[in-house]
Amino acid sequence: MVSISSGCIEEAKEKERTEVVILGTTDKIVSLDPAKAYDYLSVNVINNVFEGLVGYEVGSSNIVPLLAESWEVKDNGMTYLFKLRKGVKFHDGSEFNAEVMEKSIKRAMELKGDPSFLLDVIDEVKAVDEYTLEIKLKYPFSPFLSVLAFSVASAVSPSYGEEFTDEAIGTGPYKLEKWTRDVELVLVRNEEYWGEKARTKRFVIRFYQDSSQLRLAIERGEIDIAYRELKPLDIIDLKEKKGDLIVLEGDSPVIRYLVFNVKKEPFNDPSIRKAISLAINRKEIAEKIFFGTVKPLYSMVPEGMWSHSEVFPERDLKRSSEILRSLGYSEEKPLEITLWYTPTHYGPTEADVAQMIKQQLEETGLIKVNLESVEWATYTDYMRKGTMGFFLLGWYPDYLDPDDYLWPFLQSDASPSLGSFYSNERMDELLLEARKAESREEREKIYKEVQELLAQEVPYIPLWQGRQYVVLRRGVRGVVLEPTQIFRYYIVEKGAVG
Repeated sequence: MVSISSGCIEEAKEKERTEVVILGTTDKIVSLDPAKAYDYLSVNVINNVFEGLVGYEVGSSNIVPLLAESWEVKDNGMTYLFKLRKGVKFHDGSEFNAEVMEKSIKRAMELKGDPSFLLDVIDEVKAVDEYTLEIKLKYPFSPFLSVLAFSVASAVSPSYGEEFTDEAIGTGPYKLEKWTRDVELVLVRNEEYWGEKARTKRFVIRFYQDSSQLRLAIERGEIDIAYRELKPLDIIDLKEKKGDLIVLEGDSPVIRYLVFNVKKEPFNDPSIRKAISLAINRKEIAEKIFFGTVKPLYSMVPEGMWSHSEVFPERDLKRSSEILRSLGYSEEKPLEITLWYTPTHYGPTEADVAQMIKQQLEETGLIKVNLESVEWATYTDYMRKGTMGFFLLGWYPDYLDPDDYLWPFLQSDASPSLGSFYSNERMDELLLEARKAESREEREKIYKEVQELLAQEVPYIPLWQGRQYVVLRRGVRGVVLEPTQIFRYYIVEKGAVG
């Protein structure tokens, strides 16, 4: 008979406990195909399972090699030549090489998923030899390497075909083991990863219906990390408490805004869009709903980023009413509009935000607002189809450059993916000039003009800029709140609590 000491049993249990990290969220995954995914959580999971040619250095916006070991920029910024890493395998055992990378990028471009417009600058991509890839651009574009760091440019298994798939077969530090939609996703360490192995054997994401359930789960110890979204008051409360929970806080380039579908009446009239914009009180939203955990925003370019210019005015209810009356609206004949929002994707405050915007607009006495809501999957479908005329949305950066806060929103071919369908020939000219400009000073001057035109045309209304918050159980290490908003699961680990 073999005797096993209680100490050995406890040691085994502790080892098992520390080999799994569980993150709880109220967010949802839409797709795990890099060619299709264009929402925060989908992209974030992809960043831990897939890789592209380049990525971001941990904790910074500096570009570093991933599947490319090195690169050379030629022809005055028109050609990029990448030397690829050898000996890399996909999770299904297939080999990574230049032919596969060529196919992956072309697939993303041809499938025309939501993020495909980011690759529109590419003119040609081809494998020069087994481990050399050449990408030719349509014009010089200084943030191009940052674009390649976004998930749409990830290498996918050669088994991927001409349709979208959620198989999630990449080369990254984690492999997809199981995914039960809206219930649980399990990642397991890729033991054959070419680089530094993931620090935790399994990383689990559990999905919660609301922030109350999420807070209860972190307080009970059912999860190790709570991320997106707890209520602002929960964050404040947990920061003040002492115990086993730690609240991390960091700057964020995340912005929230209102979208007008400019092809849909009555929002096809710039004067109506301007009147609505003038009735919005950003400070009231930031203080009464978010208790100062966000800050008002007066441009689509976030504060702290070069070229940021506060072009949208503060609330002016008198001017808003004057515009509406000049258009024939009155107390007896108000402007009747519908404001759409999605109730859970952006956290528990979204309904409150929609209600406050309704209240602010109706304070003109000349606007009547109906509220409508649908869940995220339907919301994004409505957005692409142009169903909604006026709705709330948020933006997490694809790459840290003003171009990423302006081109996708305002360029004629890109704006339909965000539901505004905005098109302006002069705006397109300015955006292209900025991309081609050689110096940052020249680009900044152009972007100032772009933002001024944005404020005149008002296809969007910037509302606020967020901050990042994550709640950890004591003993969890390696969580970095990045300027890129990437959450790197593979550097997170859990040790004994001392």
